[in-house]
Amino acid sequence: MIEAAMIWNEPNNKSHWDPELDPGWRRFAETAIAAGRAIRDAHPTLPRVLGGMSPIDPAFVRNMDSRGVLDQVDAVAVHGFPLDWNLWSIHDWPAKLDEIRAVTDKPVWVSEVGVSSFGAEEVQLWGLRRTAELLTGRAPRIHWYSLHDLPRTWEATTRHKEAEGSSYYRHFHMGLVRDDGSQKPAFDAFADLTPALGLCQWFHFEDHRLDESVALMKRLGVTYLRTGLSWADYYRPDALRWFDRQMKALRDFQVTVTFCFTPEHKGPGRHHTSPPDHPEEFGAFCAEMVRRYA
Repeated sequence: MIEAAMIWNEPNNKSHWDPELDPGWRRFAETAIAAGRAIRDAHPTLPRVLGGMSPIDPAFVRNMDSRGVLDQVDAVAVHGFPLDWNLWSIHDWPAKLDEIRAVTDKPVWVSEVGVSSFGAEEVQLWGLRRTAELLTGRAPRIHWYSLHDLPRTWEATTRHKEAEGSSYYRHFHMGLVRDDGSQKPAFDAFADLTPALGLCQWFHFEDHRLDESVALMKRLGVTYLRTGLSWADYYRPDALRWFDRQMKALRDFQVTVTFCFTPEHKGPGRHHTSPPDHPEEFGAFCAEMVRRYA
C-alpha cells in the first residue's frame, strides 16, 4: 500500500513552514532527522523522501546536507509550476532537475507538477502534454497535481489568502476534474500518459470526494499516488477512523504518504507552518502511521 514516506511538504516555502520562527531551517532539520530515524526504525526498508522543494533550490539541499538531513532520507523531491507561479520557463524542467542532481546523489522525484486552467483549459491541456514530454524518463516519480479542482467553498493552504491576488485563485483550478464533477479536456489526455505519470491528490479530513477519486483514478489507469496524513488532523475526534478509511480506499495504488502540518498546540506559532516544539513527537507520529499502514 505505502511505497514511500515523505517528510513534510514544501519545507522551503513559507506557506508550509515559517522561516521567521526557524531561521536557517535549523528546527526543520531536527524535525526531518527525527522523522527519518523514526520511519527507519518502524520499517527498515521503506523509502524516505525529503518533502518537495518549492522553489527548486540547490542552496536548500546543501543546507539540509550540512545539517545531516540527507543522511536520513533516500530521495529528495521537487515541485514546479512554471506556467502559474514559478519565474522560469516550462522548457527549463530538465535543467531544474540537473541543478538538484549537481548537489546530491539522491534520486530526485517530482512530487508535484501541474498547470492550472485559471486562464484557459487549453493552456492546461498543452501544459500537461509538454510536461510529460519533458519529464518522462527523467525522474523515478512524476506526480501530477491534481485530480480535482479545489472546491470554491474551501480555502487554499497559503499564508496570505486572497491578498495574493490571482496567484491565490489559481489554486482552485489545478484539477483534471472541475468542482462540479465534470471533466476538463486534460482528463482524457491524462489517460494517455499513465502509468508513467501518477497523481498527487490531497484529501481533507472526511473528504467527500474520496470514493469518486478512487474510481476516477482507476479509470485513468493511475498506478501510483501521492497524498498526505496530517499530524494536525491526528488530534481531531475519530481521526484514526478517517485515516483507516482513507488508506483502505487507496490500497490498490502505490501510495507515497506525506506527513506534515503541525498541530496548533505543538508549535510556537499556533498554526500548521510552525516548527514543532518537540521534533521527536512528529517522528513518533510518522512511525505510528508507518506501522499502521505500511
